[in-house]
This record gives sequence, C-alpha cells and structure tokens, in this order.
Amino acid sequence: LIEPLTVSTDADRHAVFRAESLHLPGGHCQHHHSEEEHEERRNDFIQGMIHLVFCVHDFSVFHSSSFCLNQQYYKALNIRVALIGLEVWTSRDMISVSENPHSTLAAFLSWRQKQLRSLPNDNAQLITSVGKSFRGTTIGLAPLKAMCSEYQSGGVNMDHSELAVGVAATVAHEMGHNFGMSHDIPGYCHASAEDGGCIMAAATGHPFPRVFNEYNLKELQSYLSSGGGKCLFNLPNTRTMYGGHRCGNGYLEDGEECDCGDEEECTSPCCNANNCTLKTGAECAHGVCCHNCKLKSPGVLCRGPSGSCDLPEYCDGKTESCPADFYLVDGTSCAGGRAYCYTGMCLTLEQQCRSLWGQDARPAPDLCFKRVNEAGDIYGNCGKDDVSFFLNSLHDRDAKCGKIQCSSAASKPIENNAVSIETTVKEGNSKITCRGTHVYKLGKEDEEPQGDTLDPGLVMTGTKCGEDSVRLVKMYQTEFPVVVRSAAKCHGHGLCNNNRNCHCDSGWAPPLCNQKGSGGSVDSGPVTSSSETHATKQDAASPHPSQSCPSWPKHAIAHPAGKLPPVPVGISPQARTLPVPVGQKPNHASPLPARPSPLCSLDPKNQSQPSAVPKHRPDPPKRPPPPCPVKKQSGVNASSSHS
Repeated sequence: LIEPLTVSTDADRHAVFRAESLHLPGGHCQHHHSEEEHEERRNDFIQGMIHLVFCVHDFSVFHSSSFCLNQQYYKALNIRVALIGLEVWTSRDMISVSENPHSTLAAFLSWRQKQLRSLPNDNAQLITSVGKSFRGTTIGLAPLKAMCSEYQSGGVNMDHSELAVGVAATVAHEMGHNFGMSHDIPGYCHASAEDGGCIMAAATGHPFPRVFNEYNLKELQSYLSSGGGKCLFNLPNTRTMYGGHRCGNGYLEDGEECDCGDEEECTSPCCNANNCTLKTGAECAHGVCCHNCKLKSPGVLCRGPSGSCDLPEYCDGKTESCPADFYLVDGTSCAGGRAYCYTGMCLTLEQQCRSLWGQDARPAPDLCFKRVNEAGDIYGNCGKDDVSFFLNSLHDRDAKCGKIQCSSAASKPIENNAVSIETTVKEGNSKITCRGTHVYKLGKEDEEPQGDTLDPGLVMTGTKCGEDSVRLVKMYQTEFPVVVRSAAKCHGHGLCNNNRNCHCDSGWAPPLCNQKGSGGSVDSGPVTSSSETHATKQDAASPHPSQSCPSWPKHAIAHPAGKLPPVPVGISPQARTLPVPVGQKPNHASPLPARPSPLCSLDPKNQSQPSAVPKHRPDPPKRPPPPCPVKKQSGVNASSSHS
C-alpha cells in the first residue's frame, strides 16, 4: 500500500508498506463443502469472468484520497476486476451528494445510467466523504443482485478510514451485494475477528476484512445460475482500461498475441510471458475456445444457457474467446406465461413466496394485493420515497408490484427475525387470509424498521406483477413497460435476443429464421449440424412480420401528490456506528440473510434447488487477475470522515 506521510511537510513523500503491517494477517475461511466435484462444478461456472468497474471520486474525496479498489478480494472467486475508468470530480460534484445515502445512491445510479453510452461499464462505485457520515450508521449502500443492470449496478461508499484498505473493504462489501451476496450468517466465517473476519460480515472495523467464505460463494453461484451477471462474460475494451497498456497485466491488448501475466505468475504452455508472443506452433494461449494451444472448431458450444431466458454461444473458429453472453430480450414470456424475461432471468411471484414461506406457498389472490397495498403504510405499500414516506398503489394494476401477499400453511416466515402480517379480506361470502412479511431489527421487534432496513416482502425487480407489466425501479420514477409480444421478425421460428437480433430455433438460419439452417443468431457464433443446439420456444408470437425485434414502450406512473419521487428501497447498506466502545465491533445495519425486494432478490439458502450448473462454461483462466492501481492523492493526508 502507498500512503502519504501524515507528518511530512513534503507533498511528494509517501510511505510504502505491506498490508501485513496494518494488522491484516492472512485469515482464511474453511469451506464446509470442499468435495472435489462440488469445487469443479462451482469453479466451472464462476471462472473466467471479467468484472468491469468504473470508479468515481467526488469533490471531497479528491482532497483526501484517490484510492479506488483493490481487486485482490475477488481473485479468490475467480472474478477478475478490471478498472476501466477513474473519474474525479475536481471542481464540483456532478450529482447531489448528501447525508442521505438513499438519495445519494439514487442520484448516482441515475447519473451512471445517463453516462453508460459514453462510459460503458458493468458496475460503478462512488467513493465520497462529504465531511460528515451518511445519516445514521451507514457507510455504504448498494442494490442486491443488481450486477449488470442498466439501472441499479453500482453503489455508494464513504471514505471512512485513513487507510486505503478500509474503504477497499467497504467497496468490496457493497459490490458483493451487487453480486447477490447477503450478510454472513453465524457459523460460516472462520476467519477470526483478530484477522479481520469476512468481507460480507454484518460488523466491520479495524483490522479490516479481506476474505469471502463458502456461503458467499454459494450465493454468487445461485445468482449466476439464475441468469444474473450476464455482462461478466464480455471482454473489456483494453484501450480504455485504467492503468495503460502493459505486457504482463493479463489482458490481451493491441500488439500482443497473448498475455499470461507476469513471468513469475505465467503458467501457460502457449505464451511467452516476457514479450507476450505465442510460442512456436501455438494458435492461441487462453480462452474457452482454445484447447492445447489450438483454436477449437467453429460451432463448438462454449457457453450453455444458464436458464430459460439465457441463450447458448458457440466458438467461431477464428478467436480464442467465446462470444458475449446473450439472452432473450426483456419482456419475452417465460415460465409458461407466468413471468417475463428480465436481464436474462425469469422471476415469478411463486418463487418469492416459496423463498419466504416454504415450498407449499403460493401467491395470494389479487384482492389481497389490492387491499393491502392501497394502505401505504409499513405493512402494505409499494416502497418508499427518499424521505422514507411509504407509497401506496395508485391503481389496481400497481397493487401486485408492492408488498407480496402469499398463501401458506406455515406458522411463520422462514427468516428468523420476520413475522407474518395477516390481513383478512372478504370476497363474496368467503374470507381470504392474506399473508405478508415484516422484518424487524434484531432485539427491536416493536420498532418500525429504519429507512435503510431491507424489506424482503416487496416484489422483486423484474417480476411480472400484472399483464404486460413488471416491477422495474428506475431513479425518480417507477415504470411499467408494456411488453410487445411480437417476435415476427423471426418468422415464428425464433425469438429476439437482447441485441434485437433473432436467435433461431434448430432447423432455421439467422438472421431472420426464414430459411433452413442450424439455428442460433448472428451474435452467438456459427451453429453447425454437429453443434449441441438449444432450441427456443415462443410462448407468444405475432402474426405480423416486421423488420426489427420489438422494444418495450414505456409509460410512467404518476407519483402521489405532495410526495417526493421514489428512490430505490430494499437496498443493502453496509453500515456501522463510529466511534464505538473500545474492543467492540461496529455493527452493520440491515440487510438480513433473506432479502428479496425491489432491489434485492431471493436468498439462495431459502430457494428451491437451483437449476443445474451448465456443463459448458469457460475454462479457468490460466493467469492470475492483474493488479489494480491503488493510489492516494499526493500531498493530502487521508482523514476519517468521523470525529
């Protein structure tokens, strides 16, 4: 680590020291399930992913620290964190940064969405120090299971420590929530408190954590197997990566034939690490479409579908990399018409009820949603605005996009610190019992949850909550896209992918699926007669041909009079109280282990058995992740945001 000397008057003098000197010894977590087959299945699924992060420092942090992120935390997960941009707001903040973490997050994610075309990224993190802490105990805030989302993939983090490793741990924690990881439950972390504990722990402090555990890996695998994180298989634009061009950084850049990392790290039999050239006779060095230094034949399946909304990709015989991960266009019907595909996932109310109540649970009748969510109170609402006012359902069509109502014979919800909120409604001569879920803070059952407390009882983002509508939270407005069901461009023999191109059924050829062929799309790589194909099925088709795959027309729903526009709720804060008594670890506020909500999804430990991990996933990378630059602004001492 490099830090400015706090006692030096020379602005250019810095201290260089090892992390061990920060009392961060090599703590590690023992895996409860370390069988070889389990490890291979998990690694085959997670491996090879590249996570493109864009970091922003606000005006206040520019004067205290330019530290961004140490990607070593994610190395253990076989995820390579590539810093593709570092933006410092030197003269003024581009958004309103306030003590309210919810409004700050809403503003930042809205800013990110607007910048995506010019600054493409998988995820963006804001590091800020406004001279005071976020309101309450929060030092970080991020949506759950939001990785790769156009609207929600990011987080905000306080520069709360004089040491760069402190905010690095916070960024890793919040990014973990984006990856679908919840706070650790007791018994899963085997790194001692003296060694810093685990990154996703509900309490943090000095020494800071630097390891994930087996429970985190299971949650990550569950999120990815459900179709999340599609963008992680796309290759980065090395021309725009932060840190510049360098042979040995592990990324294939202009002028290089291969790059297997530094000479002491490279284990590739195909690549010369000293000059990034291929060895004699080698056609390639790494990548899922490279085997024994030779390119695989065209049409070889390199990535199978991870779910009903995902699509397969094939090697093209020309490059060592598998094509980008494509999936069915948002709005495609799935689950037999009970859901719509959203960012490659198929989410249903049935899934969420089972995660909350158990396998016998099912969604309650529509009348339950209408009666409960029109109240606009703690037990029935459609989320909160940025000053924590509950929002009610303005129209009947909105009701199923609020607090989920289930029918179940279970005595209580699965989550330990959750209680059943039962409402009885009359329908004709019969009475219906509607069961909602209320989560309280541990030891404070009678208190209303804090504004940053997760609400797993809210319908998840992307879930079908009405005909032609899904729950979709966008900054400052809630939109209900009208799903256009026509895929007529594909002539009834395929479906549109997220690139608005046809993915043809087996037996039909792209681009329009109107001629005989082997299936696939212009994006997914060539499909040959010998390829392992995956036919797509249409739940609905339009009789009218068109020249392009349809998009989703959208209409915004008006806000309740006199209330501020809603911002994301159910977000996952990493929080602690500072200062704290000597010898006591500061506590995070929520989230709790089970956390489906508008911005958070199912807890893997409460789900039904996840779909089988596809057999065809990228081969493990042959080189370690490249280092991420860690810097401090010269001449300015880092300082804690707390007195």
